[in-house]
Formats: sequence, structure tokens, C-alpha cells
Amino acid sequence: MPGIVGLITRMAREQAEAQLGVMLKRMLHEPDYASGTWTDEAQGIYVGWAARKGSFADPMPLRNEKGDWVLVFSGEEFPDPDLIQEFKRHGHQFENHGASYLVHFAEEDKQFPANLNGRFHGLLIDRARGTAKLFNDRYGMHRIYYHEARDAFYFAAEAKSILAVRPELRSVDAHGLGEFVSCGCVLENRTLFHGLHVMPPASSWTFQNASIQSKANYFHPQEWEEQTQLEPEAYYQQLKATFSRVLPRYFNGRERIGMSLTGGLDTRMIMAWRKFSPGSLPCYSFGGMFRDCQDVVIARRVAQACGQTHEVIPVGQEFLAQFPRYSERSVYLTDGAIDVSHSADLYINERAAKIAPVRMTGNYGGEVLRRVHAFKPVDSAPGLFTPELLKQVDAAKTTYRGLLQGHPLSFTAFKQAPWHHYGLLSLEQTQISLRSPFLDNQFVKAVFQAPESSLDNAVSLRLIGDGDGKLGRIRTDRGLKTGNKGLWTDALRNFIEFTAKAEYAYDYGMPQSVARADHALSTLHLERLFLGRHKFYHFRIWYRDALAKHVQEMLLDPRTLSRPYIQKNTLDTMVRRHISGTHNYTTEIHKVMTLELVHRLFVDAK
Repeated sequence: MPGIVGLITRMAREQAEAQLGVMLKRMLHEPDYASGTWTDEAQGIYVGWAARKGSFADPMPLRNEKGDWVLVFSGEEFPDPDLIQEFKRHGHQFENHGASYLVHFAEEDKQFPANLNGRFHGLLIDRARGTAKLFNDRYGMHRIYYHEARDAFYFAAEAKSILAVRPELRSVDAHGLGEFVSCGCVLENRTLFHGLHVMPPASSWTFQNASIQSKANYFHPQEWEEQTQLEPEAYYQQLKATFSRVLPRYFNGRERIGMSLTGGLDTRMIMAWRKFSPGSLPCYSFGGMFRDCQDVVIARRVAQACGQTHEVIPVGQEFLAQFPRYSERSVYLTDGAIDVSHSADLYINERAAKIAPVRMTGNYGGEVLRRVHAFKPVDSAPGLFTPELLKQVDAAKTTYRGLLQGHPLSFTAFKQAPWHHYGLLSLEQTQISLRSPFLDNQFVKAVFQAPESSLDNAVSLRLIGDGDGKLGRIRTDRGLKTGNKGLWTDALRNFIEFTAKAEYAYDYGMPQSVARADHALSTLHLERLFLGRHKFYHFRIWYRDALAKHVQEMLLDPRTLSRPYIQKNTLDTMVRRHISGTHNYTTEIHKVMTLELVHRLFVDAK
């Protein structure tokens, strides 16, 4: 993922610059990345950056007129218009297509970066005072990994950059491994690698004389938690006013924007409240092999109603033929933060980038507005992992339960977002700039005042209807719409819910007893009745059929079977049973294949 990388140290300049070069090289994944380095030997600062050419954070570094303030910034910032007006009153120029104004913000705002809005991280150097500030956004979504060695403080947007120059860190952390196996992500700002950590959300760490002076936070969730809860109507009016006010920010800039349109509520809210001239906003959806899924069917109608073009990016045989490359690359690009099932997301975002370099989404809308928990601990099939690892898995469950204590929206925004949602975001942003208004600071602050009765779909449906009545009358992928309630509407919604649950049961969630029955009736290809109605990927049958050879080559390889946390006889049996079609071990195959790639790409790599 584009970002910054560097070290703060008193080691010799030649040695520090050599390490910086190695670290930066690990982040240059695409030919359209711009990159560079900046050094202040007196302060012991060696920093580099990688950014998509033409993006908000291209070019770097930023300097004020005197040259005594230097900022290396990555990500995007969506400023409050009131702050911009104040900025202009001080005689500064502002261009809304790039980051150049930020160094002047930093120079004048003593609270910097507290008033920034977006997903970002950066390093701000005050050369006159001899200090540097390493910071990230208040959700921790534009991640910074770090390692504190005796001779240097290392930081990077990608773990692999630090691993490249500190080989002693190339070992799997048992605590992180147990959390990844249980929860699908590592919790509490840990990583999969021993001695490598993640900066917490809203960090602002100060360095002086080549050493760290303080680890502060410029924002605390309590600031929003302690607001007064509103009555339902007052909350709705505030939410509507806030959403309509912040949304235009996310369509600014010099780069072309494409709308990643689904059949759900959250992208519909965006379309309802942001009016576009006909044909000015290219829309696209992701499709599968068997039929047009509900996202495609509904999104096509929404785009047509708004006078916009719509196309489908399919995931089919071309992806399956290249799955080994995409799965390995997905794990590599994200430092193992996602499992191989998200390789399809790398494939589709490569193609989305050809439509437009910026992808507008409704991501995080359900999590923020309706407090959806996107992950939870799950049990693996008995006998797959050793008792030692299972102790860590049980510890992860205890940790997770503790994380749920406190305000539920704080869990969503400041724990679930940086630990669970980060993995997919980091993969997508290697190809494209991804935007969503639903983590806007003012928007999330407003949602903290929601009464319990306003945490359902009704608020989103009303917001859509108030923004554009015709879009409110188009049903969602789950059969929801404004008005026209009745027996037929209820029956349709119930049927759609049935097909969604049936698809899940026929794919990831198929019980072993049903898998055996399905195998006995395999000549009927019953999966075609259920699959593809809501999802565009179908790994249970892909692992069984099209990807069977690759699954065997990866998971029955002696290297995989020798990993100390794997019960090799159980894994061998699972792989053979899944491929034969008598059992369903899709989730287990995801996990073990991902962990094996982590070993090969990061731990065993020289």
C-alpha cells in the first residue's frame, strides 16, 4: 500500500541510507508509483515514500516558504470548508486537488494533526526546533508498522519493509497467530511477527535527538462517547444535515472517480444525495460465473435511474487460471493481513483502476450506522491445530470478549476498523484510491448521538427517500425499499433472505452431513440453483474442482505439513476429503494456505 517508510537513528548516514533504500524498494509494487527520499542527518531522520502518480499525496515532500517545516504525507485528507476559509483568511492559497496546503496547516495549527479528516499518516519535521512528529489518522486505517531497536526506530506502511532490514523479526508471534486463526485478524495493535507492532489510532509521537520523546494520542473516543444522546427525530435531522454537508468533499480532486455500486443501502445513500450530470460518474459492480448477482441486478437499475453508465467486472475462469499468482500476491502485498479468499478483490480492483483511479464506495456504512460486527472468533475443525496453538486461540476469544466492553460504536470505529477492515483496504489501495464518506469525522461524531431505536435500516431508507424518491422505490439486494409495503413485498423479501442463507449454506457454511449428500447428487449440479445470487466468489466448489490441483500442491507439500502448529495427518485428510466433495473445509483451507504463504514470503525468505 502506498505510504511512508523510514528510520530515526544515530547510525552512520551511509548505513542508514542503505537501509532506507532497501525498505523503500519493498513498497514499490506497481510501475505507476512515484517515490523518493528525504534526509536530515543532523536530526537522524531518513524517510521515504511511495504514492500513486497523480494521487492526492503526489508529490512529496512538502515544505513551507522558509524550508524549516517539512511534511511527508500519505493518504487523503478531506478538509472542513470552515477550516479552509480560515486558512485563506491568513493569506494562504488552497488547491483542493493535492496535499500542498497541509504543511501550512501544520505550521499554523498547534493541534496538528487533530483537525485533519481522512485516512492518512505522515512525518512532520520542525527543523528549527529539531523535532519530528510521526502521526496517523484517528481510526488507524492508514497503518504504520514500527519496531524499536537499540540503534534505530523503524517505521513503515508495510511490515515487509522493516523485515527486510531486521531479519531477526522474521518469526511468527504465537499470540498474533492465535488471533489470526480465531478472528481472521490480529488484535490490539499486534502483528503476526514477533517484535513488530502497529501504531494505535490517533497517534502523534514526537522525536528529538534521534530518539523518541513521547507517545501521545491527539484524540480519545470518549470525546464522542460523552455527547448527549438525541431523540430519534432530532438525530435523524442532524444525520441528514451532516451527511449532505460532508458528502461533496469526497468528490473533490483532480482524479477521475468511479462508483463501486452495490445493491445495498450505503452506496444508494451516496447516489441519492450527490447529483451528477448524465454520464459523468462511471458505475461498476462485481459479478460472478453463474448469473447476475443481486448487486449487479440492482446496481444496474440505480445507475440507469441516475443517468449513469454501468458495467460488470466479472470474476470467472480468467481469475481461476491465475489464482496461484493472485493469492500469493495478496498475502504479500498485505503482509498477511488478509487470507487468500481476498485474492479475488485484488483481481477486481486491478480492473476497476482502469475505469477510474479513485473508487467511491459505501464501505463502513453498515458498521457505523447499524453497528454491524464484521468479525468474531470462530472455531476451526477439530484436530487441525496443535494444543499449543489452540491455547492461543482460546486466549483470542477472551481478548475479543473484553474488546466488546464499552461503547459499541467505539469498537466498530477504533478497533474493528483498524484491525479487521484494514487488511482488505490495504490490498485495494495498492491499485486504487478508495473513498467512503462513512468514516468522515463529523459523520461518525454525529452517529455517536444515535438512540438505540435508530440503529436499524429505517434511518438509511428514509435518508435515501429524502435524497431521491425514485431511488428509494428501487428495492435493495435484500428486498428493502420505501413505501409499497404489503404481502407481495414481504414475500419477495422473505424469498431473497432465503436465497442468501441458502447460498451461504451451499458455499462456506455447508455442514459436513449436507456435503456428503451433495456429493452423492453431484451429477445434478445443485450448486447452480443457489450460487451466484448474492456472491461473486465460490471457493468451496473452486477448491473442490478448478483449484484442486493447486490446493494439493500447496497444502500437501512437506514444508506445509511440517509447520509446528499443524497436525499433518488431519490436514492431509481434510484436503483429500474436500477435493473429493464429501466434506467442506473451505475456511480451514483459507487459513492454512494463507499462513503457509506468510512463512514462504516473510519468514523463510532470505
